[in-house]
Amino acid sequence: MIRDYQALQKTWFAKGKQRVIKTTGKHRGVKLLATLDYAKGKIVWKEDEQYNAEAFLVFLKQVLAAYPIGKIVMVLDNARIHHAKLLRSFLQEQAGRLELVFLPPYSPELNLVEGLWKWLKADVINNVFYHTTVEIRKNVGAFMDNIMQDPMKIIDRLCIRM
Repeated sequence: MIRDYQALQKTWFAKGKQRVIKTTGKHRGVKLLATLDYAKGKIVWKEDEQYNAEAFLVFLKQVLAAYPIGKIVMVLDNARIHHAKLLRSFLQEQAGRLELVFLPPYSPELNLVEGLWKWLKADVINNVFYHTTVEIRKNVGAFMDNIMQDPMKIIDRLCIRM
């Protein structure tokens, strides 16, 4: 989730002119789901109002549509929505096509998509004040559209080279 309360990151400012970042004091945000194809530098992503099993199921269908042939192996953290009962019948239907592999608990450093979130926050969120979540959505979309223009940049920044 990309929250609208501002994240402060190291920044430069003139001596005696400390940068001030406004805040609304509210906890609104933008919920994002994404996959990262480390071989092709392709990202499939979705912004949603909710971060729940229903949204994740819609996202899985989006991923399947983005890769219409072949087997897909998704590496995931252990978020509750990834283990929801709602998914069971869908995953059984897709058994030969879609496999979910879960990382060990408390190991975000093994999840490549965490690097995407760090990059996104550094370029779009940190040290910036947004009046509305609409502004955040617009800038998140522009960021994603921009980086997806250059798959090699994604691979160089986020993926493990074999």
